[in-house]
This record gives sequence, structure tokens and C-alpha cells, in this order.
Amino acid sequence: MSNRDYYEILGVGKGASDDEIKAAFRKLARQYHPDVSKEEHAEEKFKEINEAYGVLSDPEKRARYDRFGKAGLGGMGGGGYQDYTADFNDIFEDLFSGFGFSTGRRSRRSPRRGRDLQMQVSLTFEEAVFGVEKEIEFTRDETCSRCSGKGAEPGTSPIKCTTCNGQGEVRQVRQTFLGQMVQTAPCPTCSGRGETIASPCTTCRGSGLERKRVKKKVQIPAGVDMGTQIRLNGEGAPGENGGPQGSLFLVLDVKPHQFFKRRDNDVILNLDINIAQAVLGAEVDVLTLDGDTKLKIPAGTQPGKVFTLHGKGVPYLRRKDRGNQLVIVNVAVPTKLTKEQRELFEKLAESLGTTVKPQEKGFLDWLNETLGG
Repeated sequence: MSNRDYYEILGVGKGASDDEIKAAFRKLARQYHPDVSKEEHAEEKFKEINEAYGVLSDPEKRARYDRFGKAGLGGMGGGGYQDYTADFNDIFEDLFSGFGFSTGRRSRRSPRRGRDLQMQVSLTFEEAVFGVEKEIEFTRDETCSRCSGKGAEPGTSPIKCTTCNGQGEVRQVRQTFLGQMVQTAPCPTCSGRGETIASPCTTCRGSGLERKRVKKKVQIPAGVDMGTQIRLNGEGAPGENGGPQGSLFLVLDVKPHQFFKRRDNDVILNLDINIAQAVLGAEVDVLTLDGDTKLKIPAGTQPGKVFTLHGKGVPYLRRKDRGNQLVIVNVAVPTKLTKEQRELFEKLAESLGTTVKPQEKGFLDWLNETLGG
């Protein structure tokens, strides 16, 4: 028996619960198990950990230890590896599952879900906004049509593998101080199938699967955006040993629009108006996702003014309402003037004067505040 305090060995307090003691043991066992640890004296440390757990995991032994110390364990077998064998299977399964060991509880031939597949689907800006039915085409493995997935030529059958006796795995029994350990690996003869094929199918060459090109119509909902993923259950790779088919994930790639920019469910449109329209006011045609609409420009409209067209934006997913369209007005300054236009501007300039004053905020600051940063 170790001379150290058992609670100290496991790193827990005397009031630790059973779950806390078990968790501490598992953590330390992973660190010091001699089959996986490269630390010096790992075996001795593991024996010490195991001894402590053997006592503290047993309510009766723990009570006697708490009251009388190690002297109270006399005649009870002390610590030692045999003290926790009743709980050994659960801990062993959890502890060594990552190290290639197995208790034989789970067969390699149990049903397994098929792989998920992924493909990119390109959409126009309008298709993403309003939704669309798309025909997609992709390649996946499917059950061989000639042999129905058996892998053998029609009229023949697979034969039970003589190496693994149909189990799909081979086992090596190792004797350790914990007892027997069973290490499993896929059978090298049948690659884990449990069967060998004397006459492989000429279509799938014994794999039971054939590569096929699949066409499918998919409904893309309104309001999707760049990077949105759509999951199609049961459209992925086939499962193994009767397991369910995987899923197909569609990753959407939305092409940019010539005029619109998207911000969440709002769309932004930059609109150029001339100086006269800004000064005198006007009614102009504005492009929206639903077609042209009229927009009234009040007299004296400043550059950067934002007009909101409610309900003219992108539909919300799984909702009936839509975002808004934000129209940002830009006053276009002419670069070329006719003689008559120049004379008019000169008269306007004379009447307006030449006085200028600084602004407290720049145009970009004002625009960022208007659009929420």
C-alpha cells in the first residue's frame, strides 16, 4: 500500500463526490497508464492511483479510511487493482477507447451513417432575394445496380472470411498487470467486411458501390445570402452495413448586383441627381427589386441624404415581411457645361456670394451615422 494520503494522490478534497473521484481517477489514469505514458516510473504512479481509487470508490472502505486511516483497511484487502473490478468495464471502455483497445462491446460491422457531401450552387442576386427552383447535378456513390451492393457477381455469393471468422476484425490478447487487454484491428484479409469475394462484380469490382451522376431539383427559399447552407437529408453517401445515408450540403454563392448592395435584409442603392433636382426638388424614377417606383426629392436635398423605401428589401427567411431599400442621394456635379449653362451658373454664383464656413462633421461621418456605422 502507498504511504501517501489517497485524497492527495487523486488530487481531490475529502468531501469530493463519487463523480469527482471517478473523474480525477480517469484523468490521472490517462496520463500515467504505462501502455501510453512515456513518463518515468509511470507504472508505479499508476499503481498508486489505482490503489487510491480502489479505496475511495468503495463506500465502505472509504468510510473506514476516513475514520481510521489506512489502519482501518486491515483485513479488507487494502487498495490494489482488484478493489474496483466491479466498475472496471465502464472505466476501461472510456479510458482506452482512444488508444486502439476494445472491450468487444461494439462490432465494426454495426450500421454506420454515410458521409456527408458538399457542393457549391451559384445564384444571381435576384434568385437569392426571391427564391428559385434550381436543378443541381453532382456525383456520389450509390448501391451497385448489378450486384445490389453485395460486391459479388450475380449468381455467386460472398464467403465468410476464414481469417476473422466473419467478425471483420482480428484481436490480439495482451497480458498486463491489469489483466488481459484485447487490441482489435480491421481484418487484413477482408478489410473489415467479414466476407471475401471469389468472383467480384464486374461493375463495382467488389466494392458494392458505383459512381453515378445525379440530377435533382431543389427549392431555394427567398432571402438566402452568400454562404448560406442548405441541408438535403439522405442525399449524401450511402451508409455502411445498413446504416442511413448521409446528407448533401449546398453552399450558396450569390453573385453581386450591378446596382444594389445588400446589408442584412436591407438593400442599398446609390442614386445620382443633378444640382437642379437637389435645389428645386423633383420626382424621379428609382430602381427597386420589384421594378421602378417614384421617389419625391424635396427642394434643398443635400448630398448623402438617405431615403427609405419600406418593404422593398430582402425577404426574411421563414417570415413574410421584408427589409427596406435605402436610397442614398448623390448630387452629380457636371464636368462639362454649355455656354448657356455656364452663364446661368455664373449668375447663380454671383447671387450666392463667396462666403464659406467649416462643417462640424464631414460627409463620411454623417453617412456612417445614418447607416449605423
